[in-house]
Amino acid sequence: MRVVSGDFRGLKLSAVPGMSTRPTTDKVKEALFNMIGPYFDAGTCLDLYGGSGGLAIESISRGMDHAVVVDRVFPAIKTIRLNINKTHHDSAFTVIKADARRAMKIMQSHQDRFDLVFLDPPYAKQHIQSDMDELRKLNLLSDGAIIVAETNQEAQLPDGWSAFKLQRRQDYGITVIRIYRYNGGNES
Repeated sequence: MRVVSGDFRGLKLSAVPGMSTRPTTDKVKEALFNMIGPYFDAGTCLDLYGGSGGLAIESISRGMDHAVVVDRVFPAIKTIRLNINKTHHDSAFTVIKADARRAMKIMQSHQDRFDLVFLDPPYAKQHIQSDMDELRKLNLLSDGAIIVAETNQEAQLPDGWSAFKLQRRQDYGITVIRIYRYNGGNES
């Protein structure tokens, strides 16, 4: 696992020990960022199921100003902090050890708003649609925010609902990437 492009290009990242996480492959990561960027002129990013922190680190490498990385298990938090330390840009990251729902409440209390959100939960525990609804309800999304959902083939997500509209879907073997845009609460 490595950073594919940007300021930290080529930086090797550590994986979370064990089999409890499934890192996004470099191939999928590169394709994903080519679809949504590939580079950014600032902004804030949220990786709600951080794992190793690779997606948040890639976002900062490609121009995002700040990233919040969330995970609920200690081995993942330890790996995220190790990988962030390798960037020598610790101040560009906030790490939260909590489950997704609790983390969203914490971020709401800080009045955080995100331009880019990654939702890549364990395949067996996918609640992507309800996570997106909660992000909207808690006012954690900037108008025009991009939400990237990584799922397996079995996940059934609609093309749009509430204030979310599917922009693109791409299949990579068993992995499916869906990119949604948030239209600032203007439900259509």
